[in-house]
Amino acid sequence: MTASLARRSDSRIILVVLDGVGGLPRGGTTELEAASTPGLDALAREGACGLTIPVLPGVTPGSGPSHLALFGYDPVVHEIERGALEVYGVGQTLDADQIGARGNFCSIDEKGIVRDRRAGRLSTEENSRLCALLSDKIRKVDDVGVQFIPGKEHRLVLLLTGEGLNPMLTDTDPHEEMKHYAACAAVDPRAEKSADVVNRLTEQALSVLRGEKQATGIILRGFSGKPDVPTLRDLHLLTPCAIATYPMYKGIASLVGMDIIDCGNTLLDQVVSLEGVFGRYDFIYFHYKATDMAGEDGDFDRKVRLIEEFDSLVSRIRRLEPDVLAITGDHSTPALMKKHSWHPNPFLLVSPYARADRAVRFTETECSRGCLGTFEAKHAMSLMLAHAGKLEKYGA
Repeated sequence: MTASLARRSDSRIILVVLDGVGGLPRGGTTELEAASTPGLDALAREGACGLTIPVLPGVTPGSGPSHLALFGYDPVVHEIERGALEVYGVGQTLDADQIGARGNFCSIDEKGIVRDRRAGRLSTEENSRLCALLSDKIRKVDDVGVQFIPGKEHRLVLLLTGEGLNPMLTDTDPHEEMKHYAACAAVDPRAEKSADVVNRLTEQALSVLRGEKQATGIILRGFSGKPDVPTLRDLHLLTPCAIATYPMYKGIASLVGMDIIDCGNTLLDQVVSLEGVFGRYDFIYFHYKATDMAGEDGDFDRKVRLIEEFDSLVSRIRRLEPDVLAITGDHSTPALMKKHSWHPNPFLLVSPYARADRAVRFTETECSRGCLGTFEAKHAMSLMLAHAGKLEKYGA
């Protein structure tokens, strides 16, 4: 409905996504509660706070649907597989005769057991070398063209081109260590050819990578065809951009019509880029990945330090004086669980029109005391637009 109410204005919105920032207690405190965050806490006292449910209560989201929700899309209606996000994130697109998948270089033993899904968090430079090696050795499977495109660290993109391809496939990623990599299966009979191609190139990749020290195989997930998503420019009349360092997040931003800003690799680089482009865009999505990685590694203390690192730069973001500043997570990644979880995410919104509430810190418990309550993340966009004066009145 908000698309029909959209209006242009000069106001500017910054949405900061602290990836996986929500946690669970260790020794009585979550990672946010254990961190010293004077900057975030001051914002929580000034603004309106709440908790967001990424998809549905109890449903653990992937990064794709949880970000779509924050951008105002119903993640159940607009389902985009991880492969498409990764393809667009590395600067490629998908045509009608192509399917893409997100891949990991991984460590697989001689029995096919995945011992490390990330190959020791392979370096980006080593990733590029291995993708070039695979691309040289595996150019086609029958009549299907094969491309291996490097991402960041252990991540890669598989792009298949040919007639009769269908993305209705199961993952080869077992999603856990110490399990055998999975055979790709067709979910739809029309995808039988695609499944056969994927299984054969997986075996070929194992052969090519045999003898490597870290990465001895690849695992794939999120097969996708060409997506069809309306853009934020069309829906909300925004001029949006993204400041993100990882391909997947650049991918989803590109799909919804954001300009992708070259922002270096460090958090400080990102903040400097934000300062440089602030006057050119009225909606800026700022993504901080490191908190999620620490959570997935089960490193509670490192996640605390990374939260504090972001907090040390909050004052520079505030000095830009956006009309709306929203800070949240896309999903929770508790170090206790070492993976994404279904727990609601802390959310704060600062605007001249926001009602201050009882929250005094940016933590899970304090945000639960906020005036915004607990709401589905797909409504975050309408809250940001309303506080920025970018929505007309509804009805007479």
